[in-house]
Amino acid sequence: MNHFLAFPLEQIPLLVIVLAIAFSVHEFAHAYVAYRFGDPTAKNAGRLTLSPFSHLDIFGTLMIFIAGFGWAKPVPVNRFYFKRPRLAGVLVSLAGPLSNLLLVLIGFILWYSLIYSGVLNGIPENITNTIYQFFNLFILLNIILFIFNLLPFPPLDGYRVIEDLSPTHIRAKLTQFENYGILLFLIIIITPLDQYTITPLFNTVIPFIFSTIENIFITLF
Repeated sequence: MNHFLAFPLEQIPLLVIVLAIAFSVHEFAHAYVAYRFGDPTAKNAGRLTLSPFSHLDIFGTLMIFIAGFGWAKPVPVNRFYFKRPRLAGVLVSLAGPLSNLLLVLIGFILWYSLIYSGVLNGIPENITNTIYQFFNLFILLNIILFIFNLLPFPPLDGYRVIEDLSPTHIRAKLTQFENYGILLFLIIIITPLDQYTITPLFNTVIPFIFSTIENIFITLF
């Protein structure tokens, strides 16, 4: 069983908690920014909430356990409510990944605060290890979601940003081939092709982001 999972079996309970937080905040961020720009669609659909039950996608969640990356249910957005559709579209799309980056920073702040405040002193080692595993997973998974959602494939946020920033004639062509882009994306993530594309990217960028932020906090603390 462990052979088919991206994370150790004993970490699954912690992973479920982290997923619930990361996915909920990510999708809430999309819904909130869209609502602030005048679009009530997500709110009317019950998505302007931090409840994980409103946001989790079964297949996307399973992919986290199996492949190490995944997604939640996309938040419905109606661009006709936006006075400046392209600007609002870019900011709505970026809100999700940036919320995960914010959670990474919060995770580091909480972890280093626990260490240097002495709160963990005297606590049994097994409990301390569990707390460490939780924050490590929390930070790692949110970095993964930050990077993954910025990939330029539909229906991910990175693609939506490119779409909104593109000239009208290019955007029309992107829309025309969007279904093929989705198919290509699915082929990449469910076949060994991910070992030559997404996995090398993650193996390079994740340690870089983690170590960069960690070094900043080491300096500060």
